[in-house]
Amino acid sequence: MATSRTAPPAPADPKGRRRRRPARSRGQLVVQIFGELLITLGLLLVLYVAWELWWTNIDANRKQDQAVGQLFEQFDAPVAPAPEAPAGPPDYGDPVVLPAIETEGQTFAVVYVPRFGETYSRPVTSGVGTPVLDTLGLGHYPSTAMPGEVGNFALAGHRQTHGQVLDAIHTLVPGDKIYVQTKDGYYTYVYRNNQIVLPDRVDVIAPVPTEPAAVPTERFLTLTSCNPRFGAQERIIAYSVMESWQPLSAGPPAEIAAQVAHNAEGAG
Repeated sequence: MATSRTAPPAPADPKGRRRRRPARSRGQLVVQIFGELLITLGLLLVLYVAWELWWTNIDANRKQDQAVGQLFEQFDAPVAPAPEAPAGPPDYGDPVVLPAIETEGQTFAVVYVPRFGETYSRPVTSGVGTPVLDTLGLGHYPSTAMPGEVGNFALAGHRQTHGQVLDAIHTLVPGDKIYVQTKDGYYTYVYRNNQIVLPDRVDVIAPVPTEPAAVPTERFLTLTSCNPRFGAQERIIAYSVMESWQPLSAGPPAEIAAQVAHNAEGAG
């Protein structure tokens, strides 16, 4: 027959009284409380990092998809590329340029970068303040040119948070294509080079990048983001120059046709 066991009584002193555990000193209590605070702060830090690097991306991606879908509702054009002509691509003349947008927070274009993935497409919104960059992806410096305009069409975006819109900016290779779509057409830019600068180098978004006194004759696209990937001590700048443009009615360039069709389907 099994018998239950009970904990042995606390040892007694010679006079038969139970021995009490020694009281903790004030120093021991301070150390215990400080240790518990450190554990709590550590847990809060882990939660913050998870929110910053995980949830902000999920939330921003959802809002950016919505912005692209709403913009595509304004586009009424074919989503299949036009057949290639034997004589080569037609000359559509000077590109149509959107008027400058005065209202911050207005989405007006979509950027496609095949080097960043076949499904990469991000909205472009006027302004580079926190409400734009933390939510809508790529922000347009209001003082710079519009897509297809002579001068510098300059954009900013995060790398590791809030959608990671420019996380792979350092992977661009000279010759890579960057496409910009507006209600007027598609503008094809060709990547040239990048540069690492300090945050106070505002001349990188001048009409002629890094040459604020020069008069532009080319159509530039400049992407700006923080550097290194998990820091903000510097800025990484990617420069491109426009190669061609085609109206929306001509259909998208073949390289991005599948993603354009996907965006149009999502807006339907």
